[in-house]
Amino acid sequence: MYTWDWGIFLEESPVGVSYLETLFIGLKWTLVVAGFGWVLALILGTIVGTMRTTQNKWVVMFGNGYVELFRNIPLIVQMFLWFYVVPDFFLPAGIQAWYKQDLPMIVDIPLLTAILALGFFTSARVAVQVTTGINALPRGQRMAGSALGLTPVQTYRYVLLPMAFRIIAPALVNEVAAIIKNSSVALVISVVELTAAAYSMSEFTFKTFEALTGATIIYICVSAIAILIARVLEKIVAVPGYVTTGSTSAGGH
Repeated sequence: MYTWDWGIFLEESPVGVSYLETLFIGLKWTLVVAGFGWVLALILGTIVGTMRTTQNKWVVMFGNGYVELFRNIPLIVQMFLWFYVVPDFFLPAGIQAWYKQDLPMIVDIPLLTAILALGFFTSARVAVQVTTGINALPRGQRMAGSALGLTPVQTYRYVLLPMAFRIIAPALVNEVAAIIKNSSVALVISVVELTAAAYSMSEFTFKTFEALTGATIIYICVSAIAILIARVLEKIVAVPGYVTTGSTSAGGH
């Protein structure tokens, strides 16, 4: 007996804009969280993934521990830990005061927390891909770098990592789509991203199906655009003769 009313999107919300605009404002914050989270994840994931392929067992152990820690704790739990636990139990008293009193005047604390949690969670997944890409390269490439007189850091920078990223491009495409969807968890710490905006619309209008359908369509469109762009880049950087890890990684996720 449910009566659908798609005109609800054009009605004015309590904040003075239409409900459709409310969803697009939520989309803006979704893209902000996902975008900055992806940058953080790519940087940390590259560092940790590289560490896991070095010859130093302690560095490898640290990298493996990092991956196991952040990959096996659910994202929603990490959101709560970063938001409620870390500031109160792990920061010195002086930094706690600055974090709670001064920092909110500069940045949005829930937004910053969501970016950090999403970045660290995704970085563990990226690290696995980077490790896989480096290990997929012939050992001769590492030896060639040494023969040219390159330091280990230079060998990774100029020889191994450029090739590894070209190999794991399909897997990273999957992570781009995943981080956009995972950003919806930020609603639990009061970040008004797309999913939170849809729930807000539902609470004010009691049109739950319309609100969630609208959010779903937007998620699909954004993810499809991101994947199409990434696929184009993937074809550009593809290495002829190498079997990429995209299909196996997608199944593993």
